[in-house]
Amino acid sequence: RCVEVFYIYFHAGRVEEPYVSITKKRQMPKDGYSEEIEKEVGQAEGKLCTHRSAFSRASVIQAFLGSAPQLTLQLYICVLQQEITAARSIFMVLSLLSIVYGALRCNILAIKIKYDDYDVSVKPAAYLCIFLWRSFEIATRVTVLVLFSSVLQIWILPVVLVNFFGFFFYPWILFWQSKSPFPENIEKALSRVGTTIVLCLLTFLYAGINMFCWSAVQVKLNDPDLINKSQNWYRLTVYYMLRFIENAFLLLMWYIYKTDIYLYVCAPLLVLQVLIGYCMAVLFMLVFYQFCHPCKKLFSSSISEGLLSCFKFLCFMCKPPKSTVLMDKAEVKSENTDEAWSSSKTIDSQKGNPHQSVSSNA
Repeated sequence: RCVEVFYIYFHAGRVEEPYVSITKKRQMPKDGYSEEIEKEVGQAEGKLCTHRSAFSRASVIQAFLGSAPQLTLQLYICVLQQEITAARSIFMVLSLLSIVYGALRCNILAIKIKYDDYDVSVKPAAYLCIFLWRSFEIATRVTVLVLFSSVLQIWILPVVLVNFFGFFFYPWILFWQSKSPFPENIEKALSRVGTTIVLCLLTFLYAGINMFCWSAVQVKLNDPDLINKSQNWYRLTVYYMLRFIENAFLLLMWYIYKTDIYLYVCAPLLVLQVLIGYCMAVLFMLVFYQFCHPCKKLFSSSISEGLLSCFKFLCFMCKPPKSTVLMDKAEVKSENTDEAWSSSKTIDSQKGNPHQSVSSNA
């Protein structure tokens, strides 16, 4: 692909192309109006766009199936050996940048897939927000996994397997619940077995991404494009709440069972720094969706409204039912009535005692 890209790029414009294709894109709405723009795309430009899309997907695969495990392993070795060499630190920084770049490309791909009808232009502020959001999120996640595995080596395996298989089977569970027919239009040359293998590889990559950060591209197997194009704030909120709880629990287990290799480490300060780093990732994510998203004008609701509705729903779920509250009030009221009746009876009996004593004396 690289050789073909350079060949097309340096030979573009020298020979007149026999035909061009016309694409139609809509501009972002301004004052409630959206214009449609037609653009001629030549064969060379179309091939370059195809290769660029392939490079973007390859960078995502390389980041989360190559660089992410590599960074985790290198940091784990540094913690156990209590030494960070110059070469290893350089490779860890490169691995972290590779993962962040893959997550950033995943965000851009999700935007372009969901809003394919629009001419999307991502501003530098949006790139900066995504970079900071993904950097804090991935760095804190890798740190939590390494700290936990350094003191509880055996228990890291069930944690990883539950996370991985949970995200791997989640799209399949939604697909089986929808009772949709098996997707057949992925590739005409593929058989049913080949289509199943492709879908399994897709969900495998989806699970690998969600192991370390939120996957901006949500897999939906019953959709023709295999991508969920709706903006689900509820799923995003639930993911980050559960991930924060999981990270806090793993840090707590590390704090309880930490060994002598952390003798000169201020454990409470490290736990606080990791949790604050994860909160910073959530903060930059909110800033991106609220202010810097290139298609925020197309949202049916803003991120603040979506999160507020999610918190209201969670509070409603945690709130006890109304019937239980009424029963509790009724029980309290009946107890108060019984106490008042018993107290009045006691007072009446106390008042009646003098009369009884007088009659007895008489």
